[in-house]
Amino acid sequence: MIAVYKRMKRMREKYIDTLAKLYEYATTVYTKKQYTQWYDTKEGGYTYGSLKMKCDSLSKKLTQYGIGAGDKVAILSQSMPNWSAAFFSIAPFGRIAIPILPDSSENEVTNIINHSESKAIFVSQKLYSKLNEECRQKMTLVIDMDTFEVLKADDDKFTCDGRTSVPTPEDIAAILYTSGTTGSAKGVVLSHRNLASNVITCYHSCKRTSKDRWLSVLPMAHTLEMTLCMLYPMYCGATVYYLPKPPVASLLMKALKMVKPTTMLTVPLIIEKVYKGSVLPTIKKSRTLTWMNEHMNGLMCRIIGMKLKKTFGGHISFYGIGGAKLDPEVEKFLLKAKFPYAIGYGLTETSPLLGYSMKGWRTVGSFGYPVYNVKLKLHNVNPETGEGEIVAKGPNVMLGYYKDPQRTKSVFTEDGWFRTSDIAVMDSKGRYYIKGRNNNMILGPSGENIYPEEIENVINNVEGVTESIVVERNGRLVALVQLDENMIQWDKESEDKIYEKLDKYKAKLLSLVNRNVNKTSQVSSVEVMKEPFEKTATQKIRRFKYKESAPTVEEEQKTK
Repeated sequence: MIAVYKRMKRMREKYIDTLAKLYEYATTVYTKKQYTQWYDTKEGGYTYGSLKMKCDSLSKKLTQYGIGAGDKVAILSQSMPNWSAAFFSIAPFGRIAIPILPDSSENEVTNIINHSESKAIFVSQKLYSKLNEECRQKMTLVIDMDTFEVLKADDDKFTCDGRTSVPTPEDIAAILYTSGTTGSAKGVVLSHRNLASNVITCYHSCKRTSKDRWLSVLPMAHTLEMTLCMLYPMYCGATVYYLPKPPVASLLMKALKMVKPTTMLTVPLIIEKVYKGSVLPTIKKSRTLTWMNEHMNGLMCRIIGMKLKKTFGGHISFYGIGGAKLDPEVEKFLLKAKFPYAIGYGLTETSPLLGYSMKGWRTVGSFGYPVYNVKLKLHNVNPETGEGEIVAKGPNVMLGYYKDPQRTKSVFTEDGWFRTSDIAVMDSKGRYYIKGRNNNMILGPSGENIYPEEIENVINNVEGVTESIVVERNGRLVALVQLDENMIQWDKESEDKIYEKLDKYKAKLLSLVNRNVNKTSQVSSVEVMKEPFEKTATQKIRRFKYKESAPTVEEEQKTK
């Protein structure tokens, strides 16, 4: 039997072309190995063997109520060990998974369920209130994600004719709904081949083994987490640990200490907060480190880098960053600190990985090169600037947008390349540097292309700023900024003093920024946000919410 398993491992890349085969392989080869568990207890987790028993049982329940191959089953839950159990009771049996992001509004949940025509749903107790009465009544089955108890069942459909099937590579495995930063919701149709091929791509990009420990911090309903932190660990036979709540600093620090992860995947915001909230203050508080920063920057970064590794549990060997562009200043530090980070680039539509850069290949500002089995090139290149749209080909590219052939057609070139809408340049070594999103690009008064992301990188490195976006209003560039909570003592100072301080700070910020950007990218005014920016699951700001107006401190002052 051991010889059979070893042979399966050698052949797995060619063998695994569906999630059914991935599920079969992992639950056979890694039976006794722990697959998922909470970071602080083994209760509620699964070995690969116990996962199979649970998934087979859940699949039978769906079958009893007539939910078979081709039927849609939604998952609305925060990340937990049971999430993967729900998913693998769906996709390997020919059903189609409809993961719903936990921060979706009740209206968004309703629209997704209606548009996808989901017949059943796994829903956690924390998010049950987002499932309105109309949706509940439409469902054949509503299953409690925390206990797997049936909360609602249409007994008229208890026919036991929900026949399953062995999916083919071209069959649909999941439909992921995303509104991104533009506000236009779309259902991304991903096949078994799309997801399985990207799992193999992950392996070629960063080889992990059954000895690795993952710490999950992103929503599992997002393709970044689903592929790289659920499907890929299964391919390797690794263990994934989960947090019971969103990864606030205190909880994350505790989990890092207990799990001592070897592998993590995060969005830039997490490491950027660590850099601004911990690294920079540490340097400023120490005269020695301040001097070293000015005269021996590399050595200073390596010293702090060693402490940073200890903060992350002391065993981290792969720290993947994706979902948005990393702040160049932060990346410079990570590079000098010899921190084991890697940059990943991709979209939900590409399952998601398209490009990556890791040890030995990293260059500040670049996501690097195309990943294994994927082709990238620049489309419609501007001969003067070298800028063009990144287009992609590969087995990971989606089948299309669900029920939207027109939109599907619009994102493919005539010769079949997928259009990412990301504008980039490429250097002489074939490395890609993203300038910004085509949808975000602002056309200057003389026809020049202005990428707000480049201006925002400058703004975000000004002391006191936590986040920002640049928008166009009446032909002018306006910076919307979120300030550090310690910048303004709202409860301790008078209103007049607060606004006086704000005016001085905005003038200083405006001057600093405009000295560091070209003439066409200069900002006309700064507005301070009253509330935090509304964000996507990967912590990207929903820009479309702020193009016309925004609830700013300035607007509040005007109304008084």
